[in-house]
Order: sequence, then C-alpha cells, then structure tokens
Amino acid sequence: MTDQTINAYRRENGRIGVRNHVVILPVDDISNAACEAVANNIKGTMALPHAYGRLQFGEDLDLHFRTMIGTGANPNVAAVVVIGIEPGWTDIIVEGIAKTGKPVAGFSIEQHGDINTIASASRKAKEFVHWASELQRETCDVSELWVSTKCGESDTTTGLGSCPTVGNMYDKLLPTGIYGCFGETSEITGAEHLCKARAANPEAGEKFMKTWQAYMDDVIEPFKVDDLSDSQPTKGNIEGGLSTIEEKAMGNLEKIGRTSTYIDCLEPAEAPAKGAGLYFMDTSSAAAECVTLMAAAGYVVHTFPTGQGNIIGNPIVPVIKITANPRTVRTMSEHVDVDVSGILRRDMTIDQAGDALIDMIVRTSNGRFTAAEALGHREFVMTKLYRSA
Repeated sequence: MTDQTINAYRRENGRIGVRNHVVILPVDDISNAACEAVANNIKGTMALPHAYGRLQFGEDLDLHFRTMIGTGANPNVAAVVVIGIEPGWTDIIVEGIAKTGKPVAGFSIEQHGDINTIASASRKAKEFVHWASELQRETCDVSELWVSTKCGESDTTTGLGSCPTVGNMYDKLLPTGIYGCFGETSEITGAEHLCKARAANPEAGEKFMKTWQAYMDDVIEPFKVDDLSDSQPTKGNIEGGLSTIEEKAMGNLEKIGRTSTYIDCLEPAEAPAKGAGLYFMDTSSAAAECVTLMAAAGYVVHTFPTGQGNIIGNPIVPVIKITANPRTVRTMSEHVDVDVSGILRRDMTIDQAGDALIDMIVRTSNGRFTAAEALGHREFVMTKLYRSA
C-alpha cells in the first residue's frame, strides 16, 4: 500500500496539490461581498469569506496574515485573486503568496469602489481560470503528500477504531517521506505526558509541553467557568460514552499510531520547516478552525475520524471521513468515506483498515470527491487570539 503513485498537480515551488482551485481571497470581512461577486461572475473560482481582518494587531495580526498567505500558498490552489479594503495589507498577502511562484493579483477597494474593483478582479480571475483549467496532473509518488488529521464528534468507537486507523496509516506512510500533522491542544489534556513521550527528541517534547501548558494557563484557566463540561467533552462525546477529557485524550492520541514520533511543535498555521515527518500543531479542537489552520500550513489532504458523525469540510482541502460506528454508517452514510466498523465486529483488522484509508487517500488525491466535497461543505473559519483594537 505504501509503494503507490498518484496523479497530482506539480506547482511552481515543487510541491504537489491534489486539487486545482482558483481562489478569491478577502483580506478582511468588509471585502467579502466583492469577493463573492467576483466568484459569482467567474465560474470555476471560489470565494473564501470570513469574519476578521480589521483592527487586529500583534500576534493576532501575525496569525491572520499567516493564515491568509498560507491558504493562498496551499498547493491545492492554482491561482489567487486577493481583495482588501486598502492596499497595505492586501500587498502583504499578495507578496507572501507570490513567493510560491503561483499567479496572484491584488485589488483594493478604497478609491475605486466595489463596482470597479469587482470588474477588474473579475477580468483577472477569468485569466487565471483559463490558465488553471489547462494544467495537467502528473504522476507523483504518494510519499510527496502532506496529510493532516483531526478527529471530531468522538465516541468510544473513535478510540477503538477510526483513530487507530489513521495511526496505522501514519505508521505506514511516514517512513516513506510524507509530512503529517496532528493537533487539538486542549483535547490532549490528561494524556499530555504520553504525548510528550512520543516526541522524536527531548527538544520537541519540551516544546510541546510548553505549548500545552500555555494553552491551559492563558486560554483555559482565565476563561473557564467551573469546568469545561459544557465544551470538553462535548455533549456528543458524552452521548457516545466518553465521560471525561482524559478518556477523549487517550483516543485522540491513537491517531499518531504505534511507532510514529513527532519531530517539532508548530504555531497555528505555521508551515513545517524540519523536513518530512510528523508535526504537532497548536490548534483549537473546533473542527473548522483546526482544518483551516492545517490547510494554511500547507497540508493537502485531511483525514478525519469521527464517531457520532461530524460533517465538516474545507474549501481547498479534501476532508476524508472515517468512522467505526455502525450506527453512524447506517444513519449518516452520505458523510462517510471509509467505513471501518468491521473493526468492532472483528471482521476487519486495524491493519486492513489502515490499508483501506491509504487506498482512499490515493483515490482522493487522484480526483475522487470526498463526501464533504460532494455535499458542498466548505467551512473556512479563522482563528482569533484576542479582541481587536
């Protein structure tokens, strides 16, 4: 299963993408309407409206730029039209994306107005669509993929079946040279010592522990009520049999397999810089936020174990749903890409489930729409660190 090829798009910087989007990217919330108008005018483009980008500062602004630039730079994106209210921040994002070598153009609304901006951006978007539509896939080794993971609506079957399936996939594909990524900082609570022990070196382990502790000290403790029971575990987790965050954390860590170790700890939306291997990323456990951050870091396929049935998708990265819950397979089959419920019936091994997931990763990379893509799920949610000025 590991000695396979895929058909992907080779980008200007050498990375491979499995989709070929032309994105209309708003710098800020008040440019959403213009971006959506361009996407409506030019078929084959996609606008990514969001809620932020005004009066942010410090680390929060840095994260905003990193997410915007990373989204446009993702290898699943062929070309980008950036629209902002003013040219300063627009140019920062355009210049960041341009470093990949892909076509990108920026437009600012100030002193031009919506109508003129939309017209000019639409003409450029049409050029990009013509260009991108003639790009051809080429044969690439599966080892060139960047594959991220996050679980959602977890239950007892997640830790027993779907998360170990992802872990088995990583144990098989990471040695071939792929890049992997896991996160969900708060959901490792109770198993943080085990996660630290899975670091490839002491430096990575200590970096993870500092990241986890900072999340507890700076985010959880100052703002929680008496506990996190309204959020962690979620009501769906509790219905599915997970009564504590510690139980949830044990299942969460199953996603990194039996033999895999992580080599570094990343900031939100930070691109990995230490070569091929598995990385931990400091993220929220909210599905749309987490997947958006990992896509902005450059990951091109996302694997998503679920128990109770999470319907999340992403505009630029295909999200592959895996479940071991027979009820979810029965009641929400339209959301399931890989059915590993046979693990619980003992007619499928975790090794076989891992192979089934690798096969689906290959098929998805070759162009198969995931369930979330077919159903139109394009959740794009920015992470905000604190209030704007």
